[in-house]
Amino acid sequence: MKVMVILGSSSDMPVAEKCTALLSQLGIEHGLHIASAHRTPDEVKKLAEGPSDVFIAIAGLAAALPGVVAAHTIKPVIGVPVAAKLEGLDALLSIMQMPPGIPVATVGIDRGDNAAILAAEIIAVTDKAVAKKLVEYRAQMREKVIKEDRELRK
Repeated sequence: MKVMVILGSSSDMPVAEKCTALLSQLGIEHGLHIASAHRTPDEVKKLAEGPSDVFIAIAGLAAALPGVVAAHTIKPVIGVPVAAKLEGLDALLSIMQMPPGIPVATVGIDRGDNAAILAAEIIAVTDKAVAKKLVEYRAQMREKVIKEDRELRK
């Protein structure tokens, strides 16, 4: 399993779906689990100690999940704050402010898609096939903007 996506709650599924859809599009093997940092800490630990190369932890409110995953692995952890309360700022700050030595890469609020891209970029360092798909993905984004601009000017 290259990427493990962990949700703190089933209510985070819309954010996770953006993430897993893009991982699938890029052909990156991934898993998806719900595990709470507070209610199922043993399950979180078991997942974090698993064979995945990169972890994406999606959480709102106190948003402890990414930090707990990071505490149990030396592999990259990407935190995705969810706009559950306070427009997601509470979760964003919780994920960003990790203590020294236990970093969590943090993407924008509800940006499961950017978490997938960051995970793909990490994997692409050693996987040429994923690197090629990222280049193609960026070319598609570029073409979409050019097409939208042409339509706007008509």
